Amino acid sequence: MGVAFSSTPGGTLIFESIAVGPLQCNCYILGCEETREALLIDPGDDASLILPLLEKHRLSVKYILSTHAHIDHVGDLEKMKDATGAEALLHEKDLVLYQNLPMQAAWLGVPVPASTRIDNFVADKDQIQFGKHTGEILFTPGHTPGSVCLHLPEGSGKLFSGDTLFCRSIGRTDLWGGSQEAIFRSLREKLLALEDNTAVYPGHGQPTTIGEERHLNPFLAAR
Repeated sequence: MGVAFSSTPGGTLIFESIAVGPLQCNCYILGCEETREALLIDPGDDASLILPLLEKHRLSVKYILSTHAHIDHVGDLEKMKDATGAEALLHEKDLVLYQNLPMQAAWLGVPVPASTRIDNFVADKDQIQFGKHTGEILFTPGHTPGSVCLHLPEGSGKLFSGDTLFCRSIGRTDLWGGSQEAIFRSLREKLLALEDNTAVYPGHGQPTTIGEERHLNPFLAAR
C-alpha cells in the first residue's frame, strides 16, 4: 500500500494502491485533488481496508471500474458500491461471468460474495472522467471475453492493465472464455502501441513499463 502525488496537466493526481484478498489483487484508487472525485479500480476484497483510504483523502468515488469479472477483482464490488454510491462499470461481454459468482466461488472454495447491479457497460475508447482527469478504456479480450485496461495519458502515461499484462508475464487464457489468440492480439494492437515510458500497474504483482515488457517479457519477445 502506498501513495503518490504527481503533478500533471490535469492537476495533481491522488494515487493509492492496495493488494486485497487471498489472491492479492491490486486495487487502485485514483483521485482528483482539486475536486475530490475518484475512480476505484478492481475492489476484489477487503472493503474495510479500502474505505479508510478514501476517507484519508476525503474522496468521493464517481465510478468503480472492474477490469474483468473474475471473483478476485469483483468480490467486494457490492460492498464498495453500497458504501460510496458510485456507478459500477464493466464490459458487457463479462456480465455472464459476473452473474456466475457462485460457480467461481466453488472453483476457489471461498464464500459467495454478494453481487450488485452493473450500472453501465464500457466499450473500447470510452472516456472516463473523474474531476480534472480523464482515462480511456482499451478493450483487451483474451484473459476473459470482456477484459479491459484503463489508459491515463497525462504525464508519461499510466496503464492499469488488469490481468492482461503483468511484469514479465501475461494473463492466463485457460479459464472460461479465455483465448490465447485474442490476448496476443490485444497485447500487440493495444498495449504495445503505447509509448515505452508508459507505467504499467497490473492486476497482480509489481509495476513495470511498456518498454520493459516489450524487451524483457518472454511472452512478448517473439510478438
